[in-house]
Amino acid sequence: MNTSTVLPAAVALSKEETAFFVQMGARIAQLRKHQGITQAQLAEWLGVSQQTITAYEVGRRRIQVSALPTIARALGVSVEELIGAPTTPAKRGPAPKLQQQLERITRLPKAQQRFVMQMIDTVLQQQTAGR
Repeated sequence: MNTSTVLPAAVALSKEETAFFVQMGARIAQLRKHQGITQAQLAEWLGVSQQTITAYEVGRRRIQVSALPTIARALGVSVEELIGAPTTPAKRGPAPKLQQQLERITRLPKAQQRFVMQMIDTVLQQQTAGR
């Protein structure tokens, strides 16, 4: 099959577009590292190779628009934050980091989820016993 009939020819990016993808890639790398997620883990969640994640993070490859919500969810941010759009002040509660951690826990295998819950229960029981 001739791929030129299936895919449009690559269009050169302007300097502004290139800068946008480099900046977004850097944000993805920063958010991923902050969340303690490896490139391999993010790649698995997105169904792409680790090399693709590397290319995204250095701005060498454009990210498909359809992948942005999945990447944002995996990193615990909004699509707006992911692309660097100005955000309005958050209207939700003051615990976004805790929410992000809970979302990450839900993506763990069940055995690891049980372990995390046992650790939390133990800490909470110790806190209650100390009062």
